[in-house]
Amino acid sequence: MKNFFGNPRLQRYGRTLLILLLIIVMTGPEGNGSQPTSGFTGSFGNHMSFFGFFYPQRWVVFVLLAGIIYGVISSVKLTVHWWRNRAIFRGDTYQRISRTVVATKRRSRLKSTRLGFYALGLAFALYFPHLVTDQSWQTLVVQDVLVYLLLALGLNVVTGFAGLLDLGYVAFYAIGAYTTAWVTGSLPTPPPFGVHWNTFVAIPVAIVFAMLCGVLLGIPTLRLRGDYLAIVTLGFGEIVYLFINNSYGITGGSTGTNQIPFLSFHLGPIKYLWGLIPEPYYYLTLAFVVIFLIVFSSLEHSRVGRSWVAIREDEVAAESLGIHPLKYKVMAFAIGAASAGFAGVVTASQTLFVTPPTFTISFSINILVLVIFGGMGSIFGVVLGGLVVQGFVAYLTHSPPSVYNAADLYMYLGALLVVMMIYRPAGLFPSRRRLRELHLIEGGVAPDTLQVEIGAHRVQEDV
Repeated sequence: MKNFFGNPRLQRYGRTLLILLLIIVMTGPEGNGSQPTSGFTGSFGNHMSFFGFFYPQRWVVFVLLAGIIYGVISSVKLTVHWWRNRAIFRGDTYQRISRTVVATKRRSRLKSTRLGFYALGLAFALYFPHLVTDQSWQTLVVQDVLVYLLLALGLNVVTGFAGLLDLGYVAFYAIGAYTTAWVTGSLPTPPPFGVHWNTFVAIPVAIVFAMLCGVLLGIPTLRLRGDYLAIVTLGFGEIVYLFINNSYGITGGSTGTNQIPFLSFHLGPIKYLWGLIPEPYYYLTLAFVVIFLIVFSSLEHSRVGRSWVAIREDEVAAESLGIHPLKYKVMAFAIGAASAGFAGVVTASQTLFVTPPTFTISFSINILVLVIFGGMGSIFGVVLGGLVVQGFVAYLTHSPPSVYNAADLYMYLGALLVVMMIYRPAGLFPSRRRLRELHLIEGGVAPDTLQVEIGAHRVQEDV
């Protein structure tokens, strides 16, 4: 019995369960004078929705949540423990060769496992609309999860890969949305060439226009560094917001745009209209999420990605090695803006109406929270963080508890950001390089030793 209760895993699960039981009572119904225990019993006995799938008693929901949280935390700890215990090659030549062969085989198995995991995740994502048929839920998944994933992936390129703190990233999202309205003739400004183009045509136009704005912003401002750059990007976001909010003759001002037509595709005999049903928007957005995941992952492991990392770690050293910082910074801004441009198209075409309050600074902070929560520089971490945080936000929007107030959302996100900075500054699933650097620095590794250790680890990865 002593060994049973002394099990560390059981203790961790018990602590998680106790915290959730406390949350049950805190978020449960209030008691009254005639029935003083009704609040306590109702906290456990009342029924509530489990993400819209079924409606068990409250204690069942929180026990299931405790199991999910315990599983996520245990998986993260196991992953971190595995990375920490990766051995650096030592010993004679024979041992190095044998370890190289073993590491290569292990890496091939891990690669096969990762590909299988990605295929399983994609299959689940493709089948998801058949599991959740509620159209309000599907709409929330598109607008509150997939669109945010696109934005978080783009901001991760700028902030995670290149190390450029962009507080005005929402401006590119607004540019994509208003470009869609402009191309389709939904603004007071005449559309290009006086032709009301198909909404599908707005996809490449919005992406290119957002990337062009990233270049125009980057060339004069990316000579700055650190906090100065963050302030300039914050100003850029505010400039775009004030422009679309006050330019009534160009953008429609605070009243918003005119009605934007649905997405439609016409190519010879092939014709398709998206309409009001959210499922087609889900599959279109999912397809572009996968495309951007492939593109950004390829860039991360390319010469461009390594140049971004070099600039992020030490811009002066990178420049001394022949890397042009301004060139690669502008590339990061332009490439990161591409996904935001497409996200703007999805929002404009599905909501059929765009207003300036959608593109405030708080939106940029929300996206930054997803990147920090998942792990800056880690594509998988950003996707995981986006799914966890925005999935929970979508649940609160669809089935809000009685104690939840929508105006308090950013307070919760701010608290989450503070907790992550204290207990897990590298994020939920950080990149291998950033995690290794943090561990070496925390271990008090001297600069010379740090260079040797990182070099040895790089040899191990390249073999």
